[in-house]
Amino acid sequence: MSDKRLFYIDGRWTAPTQSNDFEVIDPSTEEVCAVISLGGEADANAAVAAARGAFDQWSQTSKEERLALLEKLQDIYNERSEEMAAAISVEMGAPIALARTAQCGSGSGHIKSLIRALKGYEFDKPLGAHAPDNRILHEAIGVCALITPWNWPMNQVTLKVVAALAAGCTMVLKPSEIAPLSSMLFAEMIDQAGFPAGVFNLVNGDGAGVGSALTGHPEVDMVSFTGSTRAGIAISKNAADTVKRVALELGGKGANIVFADADDKAVMRGVRHCFNNSGQSCNAPTRMLVERSIYDQAVATAAEIASQTTVDRAAIDGRHIGPVVSQLQYDKIQALIEKGIAEGGRVVAGGPGKPEGLEKGYFVKPTVFADINNQMSIAREEIFGPVLTIIPFDTEEEAIAIANDTPYGLTDYVQTQDSEKAARVARRLRAGMVQINGTSLGAGSPFGGYKQSGNGREGGVWGLEDFLEVKAVSGWNV
Repeated sequence: MSDKRLFYIDGRWTAPTQSNDFEVIDPSTEEVCAVISLGGEADANAAVAAARGAFDQWSQTSKEERLALLEKLQDIYNERSEEMAAAISVEMGAPIALARTAQCGSGSGHIKSLIRALKGYEFDKPLGAHAPDNRILHEAIGVCALITPWNWPMNQVTLKVVAALAAGCTMVLKPSEIAPLSSMLFAEMIDQAGFPAGVFNLVNGDGAGVGSALTGHPEVDMVSFTGSTRAGIAISKNAADTVKRVALELGGKGANIVFADADDKAVMRGVRHCFNNSGQSCNAPTRMLVERSIYDQAVATAAEIASQTTVDRAAIDGRHIGPVVSQLQYDKIQALIEKGIAEGGRVVAGGPGKPEGLEKGYFVKPTVFADINNQMSIAREEIFGPVLTIIPFDTEEEAIAIANDTPYGLTDYVQTQDSEKAARVARRLRAGMVQINGTSLGAGSPFGGYKQSGNGREGGVWGLEDFLEVKAVSGWNV
């Protein structure tokens, strides 16, 4: 068990103002793997004060100065990638192979793409030929509170922290208290890279404590939050009194529309994507909408893929799914599986309880429901576990209507070999992202959603601009 009770404030590892120990649980074993401190208002205030004190100087650094530090950070991150993968695996249960590739790798990829965005970004440019003495300046918004989740820790930490650093902002990071170890390791890397004191600060805590203190703080200019829609609404309300910018990346209930002319691997691809990271991804394709003529075959294929999906402990190497993150998450998933059965859903794979031989740890059976309609709870609520619902449709219009009939709008998926139909459907889906036929979004693509999936965009140029203000200046003759 490791002792991680300190916070990183003003360039130093600092003891909390008051002792408030919190145990970090390894979800594969249900055993304590570390002890952290939950901070309070005084710790949040100290971190904000450090960020405010560093802002004036850091915001005036040149693009070249920031690039040099970010490139050094990337080198350190890559050199210490095995440490990072191990931290992620133990804290939130990602199988070590997944932790090394997708989990840790997403952080490296975002650092690289944000460096590329920064290199090409013009912070200072003319308005246009019609107004030669007018200048448009893009400037750092100020002190930022960055609140990140447990499910893809480095994916979200790098999207926020690196973009804010590139923009010239200073910040306080509050990672999830459930999975804080990777963020604390990242703070070590920031320190090792030599960023000035106060530019980056980290305080552990829960939402009611440090989270509320940061999001309502009068000296915080912006909040960037990733997590549940419920928490995002509460944060927006708390931030409203100080009229700060709030960027939110929230929940999802992605529709995966499988037309009769989809390729042979479309259903298999959709099931595996849904179960990836034990289903704990906001952009997971959790609603599979299947054209009726191929519905029975799709259900059979999905059931077969689910039955072949192995579940095991995170420390074991291999292509399996691990546990979900906590007892609370496990209980929520089990309750929704039971609710799906009670509402008339047909379980064709998995179901309630733990997989055989894994009685200890927060393990969930890969589960597939058939004969679902879009009004059932499991088709409307974000389950955040390895649970797929399959819904039949008859026409393109009906598929689009079902896909859009959700409070969310993060990522939808389209499977068809008719490229014109794919483009037509993609245009009508009310989602921030659409992926066609298993293609991935490119590096630096904007990540974010419509409706209750949030606002703002992360990644690349869009992620950089989330942390910038726009200033118009007239009479500019330099």
